Amino acid sequence: MLIIGIAGGTGSGKTTVVNKIINSLPAGEVAVLPQDSYYKDSSHVPVEERSKINFDEPAAIEWSLLVDHIKQLKEGKSIEMPTYSYLTCTRQAETVTVAPREVVIVEGILVLTDPVLRDMMDVKVFVDADADDRLIRVIARDCVERGRTPMMVLNRYQDVLKPMHEMYIEPSKRYADLIVPQGGSNVVAIQLLTDYIESRLRRSSM
Repeated sequence: MLIIGIAGGTGSGKTTVVNKIINSLPAGEVAVLPQDSYYKDSSHVPVEERSKINFDEPAAIEWSLLVDHIKQLKEGKSIEMPTYSYLTCTRQAETVTVAPREVVIVEGILVLTDPVLRDMMDVKVFVDADADDRLIRVIARDCVERGRTPMMVLNRYQDVLKPMHEMYIEPSKRYADLIVPQGGSNVVAIQLLTDYIESRLRRSSM
């Protein structure tokens, strides 16, 4: 099993990179564990306080559960991956069954910040993108998918996203084996990564 970590700032194009890798490999060979599925449950926090939760710091993630799930997958066991609602800021009752696959991609802004998780990765990738480009994508995404207004997104960017990016996400770039500039539009870097994954898979099957 090949464990790949894909990190990068919010709106950097991580999901695009992940999808291009999945689409280039044989169907059924890749399982994806999004960091966002492992946010700690906030149902005990009063509703009016949930909007103030900082989701861009490592303390917001239940790393121990994510690490345990990867261990189970490596042991050949299926897992029940949690689901999280951005609208209510709570973990949902529903889970997603994830079976072991040849390639497991762990994707999220903070996945290179946790040393235990990092040590489990065979390949560490950081998707890089210009801050202005990331902000434009975040505004478009959060207004459509998360029910926020442009002003809410801009305020959150200034108060949370930007400082957390500078404190945690950008420094984690130094742990990356591969940096993908220009986000998901970097065809050459994505192809190099995909070729490497395929070569590793061929070696492991021999």
